[in-house]
Amino acid sequence: MTSDNPPTAPSKLESAARTLTGRAVEVVRVDGLLRQARTGRSAILVVRGQAGIGKTALLDTAAARADGFRVVHIRSVEAEQQLPYAGLHMLCNALHAEFEQLQPVQRSAIDAAIGMSHEAPDPLLIGLATISLLRDTAAPKPLLCVMDDAQWLDKRSAQVVGFVLRRIETGSVAVLIGVRDPYLIRDLEGLPSLRLGGLPYADSRALFNSLIRGRVDEPVIGRIIAETQGNPGALIEALKHLTADFAGGFGVDTVRPPGLADGLSAQVNRLPSGSRRMLLLAAAEPTGDPALLWRAARELAIAPDAGAPLESAGLLRLSPRVTFRQPTWRAAIYGAAANADRRAVHGALAKATDPDAAPDRLIWHRALAAHGPDEQLARELEQAVPAARERGGPAAAAAFLERSALLTLDPARRAERALTAAAEKFDAGAAAGAARLLVTAELGTLGEAGRARLERQRAQLAFATSRTADAADRLLNAARKLRHIDLGAARESRLEAIVAALFGGRSALLRGVAPVAEALPPSPAGAPHLLDQFLDGLVARFTDGYPAGYRPLRDAVRAFGRDGDQTDADRWSWLAGAVAADLWDDSSWEALTGASLSVVEQGSASAALPYALTGRAIVELNSGDFARATALVAQADVVSAAMGSPRLACASLMLAGWQGDHLMAPALFDTARRAAGERGEGRTLTAASYAQAVLYNGLGRYDAALAAARHATQVEELTLYGWSLIELVEAAARSGDLAAAAGALDMLAKRTRLSGTDWALGIEARSRALLSDGARAEALYREAIERLGQTRIAVHHARAQLLYGEWLRRQGRRIDARAQLGAGRESFVAMGATAFADRAHRECLATGEKARRRGVETSGQLTPQEARIALLARDGLTNPEIGERMFISARTVEYHLHKVFEKVRITSRHELHLVLDRTVSLASPAAPDGWRQPEKRVDVA
Repeated sequence: MTSDNPPTAPSKLESAARTLTGRAVEVVRVDGLLRQARTGRSAILVVRGQAGIGKTALLDTAAARADGFRVVHIRSVEAEQQLPYAGLHMLCNALHAEFEQLQPVQRSAIDAAIGMSHEAPDPLLIGLATISLLRDTAAPKPLLCVMDDAQWLDKRSAQVVGFVLRRIETGSVAVLIGVRDPYLIRDLEGLPSLRLGGLPYADSRALFNSLIRGRVDEPVIGRIIAETQGNPGALIEALKHLTADFAGGFGVDTVRPPGLADGLSAQVNRLPSGSRRMLLLAAAEPTGDPALLWRAARELAIAPDAGAPLESAGLLRLSPRVTFRQPTWRAAIYGAAANADRRAVHGALAKATDPDAAPDRLIWHRALAAHGPDEQLARELEQAVPAARERGGPAAAAAFLERSALLTLDPARRAERALTAAAEKFDAGAAAGAARLLVTAELGTLGEAGRARLERQRAQLAFATSRTADAADRLLNAARKLRHIDLGAARESRLEAIVAALFGGRSALLRGVAPVAEALPPSPAGAPHLLDQFLDGLVARFTDGYPAGYRPLRDAVRAFGRDGDQTDADRWSWLAGAVAADLWDDSSWEALTGASLSVVEQGSASAALPYALTGRAIVELNSGDFARATALVAQADVVSAAMGSPRLACASLMLAGWQGDHLMAPALFDTARRAAGERGEGRTLTAASYAQAVLYNGLGRYDAALAAARHATQVEELTLYGWSLIELVEAAARSGDLAAAAGALDMLAKRTRLSGTDWALGIEARSRALLSDGARAEALYREAIERLGQTRIAVHHARAQLLYGEWLRRQGRRIDARAQLGAGRESFVAMGATAFADRAHRECLATGEKARRRGVETSGQLTPQEARIALLARDGLTNPEIGERMFISARTVEYHLHKVFEKVRITSRHELHLVLDRTVSLASPAAPDGWRQPEKRVDVA
């Protein structure tokens, strides 16, 4: 995809999780298989279906739902199909530790099969040995064996699998096998099976909506779904290659998808000339209407029998809808045609289109059939823009306006139309197309107003594609030129300048906001416009201080949420959401970010989509849904890349800080700082410092947190300043710098008391409690927990419980402390806030709670080697790195880790920090080989 793309579909891998749309019945079948295995009875299911139908997604879902199972994945490859027992070899590798424990006779049988000995393989012994291998593996915990692409299994392995699955009735073993149609594996015939068919239309439509951002003409959606026949993989592949030429369903992309077989061209060239022309006609008509196709064919004097060779060759279906056998063939055939042939078929389609039913489509086909400039047609295209926008969104409107500009001969009108088209392209998220149209406008004749608009649009484009430090200056300069020409555009350009200054950070804010205030024209007479209120409030906020801007910004935020002008809400509601967070108004913050995302996902103001996605991600993060926040950040990154814009890093940095990965997060912070420093994007630098303060407060490294929080509070940036003050109070109080803590609390209270929301007052109470004693401190902690519990800000509610629990423990009230600490820990674990969960767990241990609350003593069961491996894994070393230190293989490390997980009752290495105290290392004398005895008391000061 090029940078001229509108924000459309993520890659196939990024969308794989969505391909289970409409598979509820199949998931129930899989759950039944897992339930049966849990009862000690083996369960087998062979999943069949064509390529892309969702077999792998269903198998992956089964693995994700297999709580408490040992999961083994095996994927066959076609290149090994002729290698005897290649599949069995993969299984033995996956179960290496258990294989080593087999009885000698059974091991020898499998060794003979996989070439580890010179004995002749005995098929019966091999099958019996494999049954033992699976049962032995499933003895400690149920086993799920997932075998994908089984059509490539070698014959010998297939025989073993069939033999085993027909005889392994007992044992907690579940086997899921994926086989692609139309391949037939006789050894698997007769086993329980499930055939995946195409998705129903409604589910395919839901999948389409999840992959395409923006409006698309409904008949075109229906044609694409019909061509993909309900196959999720085919639908993803078809949508992956869409570019700006798609134009919301009006256009046909001319980009040949990579890997398209050249054999298609040879097949087309062998067709009769009339059939070839009809094939091009079908490619140029995007709705798949057979009646329209036949009317256009008559206009081109194509014989009625021209369609028969196309259907016989499997290229095209003509009824009940015109569809290509492969959706990507449409673009390939259209792109390979000569321009004259394209114009001819579009001319025929224009004549065949009903002017009353689809006047916009008629004009579009006429425009594509034009041989040169045509002023009348250019005007008609302009007039059809509202209808095109209704049908295909901003992308369609931009395409009509661009075509109108290209058909215009007069240099002044051509430049004006190009400017208008560039603005639509920009709103549609097609930065490269907007830049191209600005060049067209510059080559024409522009008056003073046109030159001011051109300068503004260039500044907008520069900010969107680079976010460099000078963007605010360029936007402000454009606003000055627009002041006496278009007051509304001038004020909005000033708002854009403030946004650019916000991203620029300290220097840009100081340099950019003051000139905005000086040059700000008075609000129009009468009731102020929504953007006037918003702009006035932001200027006051950054020139006269937070209190001066509070009331006008609060009123503007409420207006956005109530009855704001739709165009303004489309473009700026993401910013209104950020302002709501700065005002500690969690209710408006949640509502505005949700509304903003909904609006831009429907195709309005697509250029704002990355901001809407990241803004919503920060809401989800604060509500404790880290998984949803991560997904939104990933979507924002995909959309930003498609638009040719730098990624918005703030949300991902905050996520890293709250997730608390002390190994990965610092590297992410450094990378973001380097990229932001090159662009002069100061807000990202502040976000990195704020996230670092959160990380180090979670880890209990308060000196480092204090330094990071001080850096983050050097400038009063929107939202980040208040949030960084929270971290500064806690870090300073815990570091013993009470003066710094009191100063930060004073600055924080000036904001929170002005706001008066439960979020604001809960944060203030918690922060004030850190600097209080006795009954006063306890009352403040209780107030904080109560107030924050009324809000959506779950991360700080859990932190209030943690801080209160820590205070209670230091008061000697261990039972009371345990309740608060346990509640906070459970919340942090559910969120994925590793560092804070670890901090809460250490405090729980210090109250006398045992390391594991499940009532089973496990630590003494670990061998010295297992304890050493567990500690190294806890500290972030990979299996190969642990193996190098201990002079064992990575597979042996994996084997021992699985034993550790079973003994201490966890499911992954990410939970080791919950059972291993971070203050204990391999050199610590606290316990043999560094394993911390759960019942040992450790005072955490």
